[in-house]
Amino acid sequence: MNDLGQQVLRTDVSGMPLEWINYQDAARLYHLEQVAYECGNPLYQLHGGRNARTGMQSLITVHSIVATPGDNHLAGRSRDSYTPPLNNHTLFRRDGYLCLYCGGRFSSSHLSRDHVTPVARGGLDHWNNVVTACKRCNNHKASRTPEQAGMQLLAVPFTPTHAEYVYLKGRRVLADQMEFLLAHFPRTSPLHQRVRGLLARH
Repeated sequence: MNDLGQQVLRTDVSGMPLEWINYQDAARLYHLEQVAYECGNPLYQLHGGRNARTGMQSLITVHSIVATPGDNHLAGRSRDSYTPPLNNHTLFRRDGYLCLYCGGRFSSSHLSRDHVTPVARGGLDHWNNVVTACKRCNNHKASRTPEQAGMQLLAVPFTPTHAEYVYLKGRRVLADQMEFLLAHFPRTSPLHQRVRGLLARH
């Protein structure tokens, strides 16, 4: 069993990944009988109160992936039209904490969001126009395009799908959760190789 900081992946009944929840929220779903089915490995065994009549203590085994009934907030939206909110945490994770100009790997505090086409030149603050850049490269590029600055992008920026975004939001994604999420990535996802590499190390 893992420590209580490990997140549980919640899906809808069709298996579409929805969000990460903590063990208290997962236990509440089990208690309210809102877990349609579970996947993955057992994460926690939570002991509750004792039944006054039988003396038996309640026990909830929380699995790493739980499916819940109810409305899927993505229902009716095509996979292509979903755009997750843009923030630096998930942007840096999308790009593997690499500066997409010099190729160096840095901690978050040494990284920045660079607009490939600068905002001053009409560029948008959108996933397809932003990359992770070390502060040195970002300062060097300034308000120029990569071509104008004589810099080459090492990868093409992309907008994560909802399943990819859920993966990027995860704090410590377990192997069974990775495999489950990977099955929902587009076949052309740039994240495939990275996640498969992580799985190979488990």
